[in-house]
Amino acid sequence: MRHGIAVARSAGRRHRDADRRLTARGAEKVRRIAKALKRRNVSIDVILSSPFRRAKETADVVASVFKCRDRIALSLNLRVGGDPEAFVREMHSRYGRLHGILAVGHEPYLSSLISILLSGDTQMRVTMKKGGVCKLSAAHLRYGRCASLEWLIPPGKLIPGE
Repeated sequence: MRHGIAVARSAGRRHRDADRRLTARGAEKVRRIAKALKRRNVSIDVILSSPFRRAKETADVVASVFKCRDRIALSLNLRVGGDPEAFVREMHSRYGRLHGILAVGHEPYLSSLISILLSGDTQMRVTMKKGGVCKLSAAHLRYGRCASLEWLIPPGKLIPGE
């Protein structure tokens, strides 16, 4: 899942990019998206989030809707500039027995990760809008082509009228 709508980068760079928070509208959209996922019987065993504020806040909103606040973990490998290969190793070693892992992160990182897991490289064009969600399945998770695409849903399809 890509994080929700965040405050704009300030021209004067008063705040670090990592400190940008969700807007009120962004948090509300994430709440509505999470409710739509819950209605579709999506199950979440753990939420892995980038440590950047907007991603953590997105994870918190989703966890609140799914009543799994105790199942959020931060991953430095999901931050902007993170290492996707290390993230896959982390998922496999720490969470390999779980089936419902929600990763909350940023673009273009998520699109590249999805492309790598589906095709083996970063050439596949994938668009993850803010609040967009993608579901992959993999029998044996590894860095490279190992997954199948279940669905990729932009926020407007989860919450009509957006």
